[in-house]
Amino acid sequence: MANGNISNRWLVVVGAILIQLALGAIYAWSVFTTALKGAPYNFTASQTQAIFSAGLFTFALVMIFAGIQMKKTGPRPFAVASALVLGAGYILGSFLGSTFIMQFICIGIIGGAGIGLGYVVPIAVGMKWFPDKKGLVAGLAVAGFGFGATIWVKVAGSWFGLIAKYGVQDVFLYYGIAFMVLVLIGSIWMVNPPEGYAPKGYISPVPQQATAGKSVTNDCTWQEMLPRYQFWALWLIFVFGGMAGLMVIGNIVLFGKDALMTAGMEEKAATAAAGTAMAWYAIFNGLGRIVWGRLCDSLGPRLSIFLMTVTQGILMLVLFKMGSSALLLAIFASAIGFNFGGNFSLMPTGCANIFGTKNVGSNYPFLFTAYGIAGIVGPMLGGFVRDTTGTFLWAFIPAGIACLIGSLLSLTIRVPKCN
Repeated sequence: MANGNISNRWLVVVGAILIQLALGAIYAWSVFTTALKGAPYNFTASQTQAIFSAGLFTFALVMIFAGIQMKKTGPRPFAVASALVLGAGYILGSFLGSTFIMQFICIGIIGGAGIGLGYVVPIAVGMKWFPDKKGLVAGLAVAGFGFGATIWVKVAGSWFGLIAKYGVQDVFLYYGIAFMVLVLIGSIWMVNPPEGYAPKGYISPVPQQATAGKSVTNDCTWQEMLPRYQFWALWLIFVFGGMAGLMVIGNIVLFGKDALMTAGMEEKAATAAAGTAMAWYAIFNGLGRIVWGRLCDSLGPRLSIFLMTVTQGILMLVLFKMGSSALLLAIFASAIGFNFGGNFSLMPTGCANIFGTKNVGSNYPFLFTAYGIAGIVGPMLGGFVRDTTGTFLWAFIPAGIACLIGSLLSLTIRVPKCN
């Protein structure tokens, strides 16, 4: 096993999904916020969001470190470290998290670091075992992250009511143990394949030849990748697509409620319909990660990214008119969520295809910083425009135009040559 001797490479996918199910905990934070705003915690809304923001920031920062260092240590040590740090953060939060500052440290900083240590591991390992199905494997892995968030929300909330029965800190303890166990089990299969590995029937691309007779490949290091046009084009596309998706996920309930009430629906019914649209968004977000990943294997990343972004752009341009009925709102929310989910399978796959699979573990974390920018710009732009103009129109229109620009950028990307 240590040398990549796995009898069935699909076990790597099983391990990847187990890991990402646990790491999706960061997007389950909303299930805790209502309880934290009440006694005995009495956190403000800003404090609950500060813990979440700290987790996202630490996640992105540590992911870059993990991606670079993983080349030296191999993937499994970082998967194990992820299990221990993420689990420890939540377990410490269960004992020490009675105050805001301790939850900020335990859940936000330590928990976020645990997610950052492990996030890129299953993506990088899976692509090396599946050079013939990179998109599908990336999609399955990141779908685990998305569906994991839904599972943890439901377990603590409507399915079993753990928070109501046991309280926030006891749930931290149970979740910390569960996260640690899931990631440790998944880490068993987080090993790179043997040098020169290729699945049966797969023929790897022949390296191009430089004019001087020196063999060159597209296996760029992150130092070679960062100055290149291809990286920044892909980075901007990720920002634009992420901005549109996060703008909708952050504001769909408010937009839906506003639009449906304007169309004559009563407030209670409008609120319920907007919440239903949000649920469909989440479901199709997870499905989109898998389907777009599979399409990428057939169409290639450039055409897939073009189709995803041009479709997203059109949807955003007409979304404002789609709040006239609950059905239309749910359909368009589902479609936008589906495309948004595609970013998380197409971007790592595009990074691997353009800059090489060999270094995707260290390269993709730099590309993923685009998501952090999108996470700030998208929801804030939507909220600001609505507050200042009373409508979301002039937030959706720029987001749609940005996606269309991104679709054109995708057509300009060519695979570089790196020594």
